[in-house]
Amino acid sequence: MGGWLVALLLAVLLLLACGWLLIVHADMRKMTRQLDGIIGTDMTNERVRTTTHSRPLSRFVEAVNRLIEDTKQKQQQSRKAELDLKREITNISHDLRTPLTSLKGFSDLLASASMPAEEKAEYLAVVQKKIDHLIGTVDLFFELSQLDSLDHELVLEEVALDQLIIDAMLTLHNTFEEKGFEVRMGGLTAVPALADRKAAGRIVANIIQNALAYSKSYIAIDLIEDAETIRLRAANDTDTFDAAELDRIFDRTYRMDPSRSGGQLGLGLHIVRQLAEKQGGRAAAGMEDGDFVIEVTFRRGSRTTNSASVHQTNVND
Repeated sequence: MGGWLVALLLAVLLLLACGWLLIVHADMRKMTRQLDGIIGTDMTNERVRTTTHSRPLSRFVEAVNRLIEDTKQKQQQSRKAELDLKREITNISHDLRTPLTSLKGFSDLLASASMPAEEKAEYLAVVQKKIDHLIGTVDLFFELSQLDSLDHELVLEEVALDQLIIDAMLTLHNTFEEKGFEVRMGGLTAVPALADRKAAGRIVANIIQNALAYSKSYIAIDLIEDAETIRLRAANDTDTFDAAELDRIFDRTYRMDPSRSGGQLGLGLHIVRQLAEKQGGRAAAGMEDGDFVIEVTFRRGSRTTNSASVHQTNVND
């Protein structure tokens, strides 16, 4: 009697095990069809689901869904990178072709033997400016390629930001006068920043050139000293910027207003952020009372430099 009970119990267990295996097998086939559908469709939020309550199978499904999520994110990033690359190539083509077309036109005019000497001198000056612009464009692309290179390392040292600002303003003094812009420099602390000298100089130059391209009448620059940082703050009035696009201001393919940029590439502020972050700082932008404001944070140095501190100075004076 006891042997029959054991045999019956084993038979029941075998039937239950077979039934469970059939359920799992059916669930696996269902999940395989789900996975095939997900793989075959790029734009879908579907994920693999299981109807069993098996813990190992549930963990397996969770791992598969994590892999799907990671793959979808990488696909989206790849598509975005491809679109950005196409947009950047379009911008590059425009920024190189426009001045080259202009140069071709001027060269044809200069080839005319009947052109007066005064006009030739005027056209040569314009050609020189176009050539300088092209050189600046190529330099920007070279600098951007260096930023993306693993071989490009910054050397941090104590740098006098106030002197870099003064030097940049003096270099662009004639440009500010030609445009009739007012320049306000206040609170330029002599405390040094811990930065790469060349990179810090490029940050200052790009910020000032951005203000030159988009300001209406003035630019104000300050250095704000904290316990551990020094913030370079630049503000300029503008009527061309959409505050809703602030989150895109540092994108390498973004341009504020091509009609007012003078043909300048939209890489300046992108390079500013990249250089700031490579030095352990950051860059941020915002709107305050109608002014466009950009702040770049540097790590503070440990001593006071010998550079002169400038307070409430107007370059136009």
